[in-house]
Amino acid sequence: MADKTDVKSRRDQHLERLRKKYPEKKFEDDEEIYGQISDDYDEYEQELEGYRGREKSLSDMFAADPRSAQFLADMHNGQDPVLGLVRNFGVEIKDVLDDPEMQDKIAEANKDFVERIAKSKKLDEEYESNMDASLETMRQYQMENNLDDAQMDSIAAHLLGIAGDIVMGKFTRESLDMARKALNYEADVAAAGEEGEVAGRNAKITENLRKSNKGDGLAPLGGKNGAGGATRKSQSIFDLASEAM
Repeated sequence: MADKTDVKSRRDQHLERLRKKYPEKKFEDDEEIYGQISDDYDEYEQELEGYRGREKSLSDMFAADPRSAQFLADMHNGQDPVLGLVRNFGVEIKDVLDDPEMQDKIAEANKDFVERIAKSKKLDEEYESNMDASLETMRQYQMENNLDDAQMDSIAAHLLGIAGDIVMGKFTRESLDMARKALNYEADVAAAGEEGEVAGRNAKITENLRKSNKGDGLAPLGGKNGAGGATRKSQSIFDLASEAM
């Protein structure tokens, strides 16, 4: 008799992929499962639209001047870009550079280039300085929380993933949840609810005291001739005088 091999259902296959991609989530109910699938599909659609937009821009550029496509292809293959310019646009490119009427434009373009390089170098230096401090912070955090290298690497990779998404203009439910919890909004909501409950109780106590001060028809406990809190009947001035004797 042939052995039967367990075959996972499509649902189980999707669930396994989700749990592997999002190990911090349990996916124990359909709402969470299909919600994550929907979010992933929306993210995929956004990325696909971005690819399509960039592809169209390149296609339009290449269609307008096919030489630009060949020039980029030559650079991609490691060829000298200067030779690529001559190869694709002819030696006339040098005449353009030597044209007196183009000197101001060329000088402005070169200024932009120099500033961009200087800014890039400054950013690189700032990055290196920040990274040194960040590595020390990460080492201390790892020791304080008894984390192994693999756990620390996972945390760093997770943060880099979120940072990369934000740079690309993507805000996921996961990153929004993380920000909300970091800002203690849940604690603020709970505190506000508790303050409202206390205020409500205080208001009720104040209202009861106000009514009590107006008189509720009960004799004061322990008062003269009081009947242990029994209700006093209406008395004439003569009755009151008789009691006082």
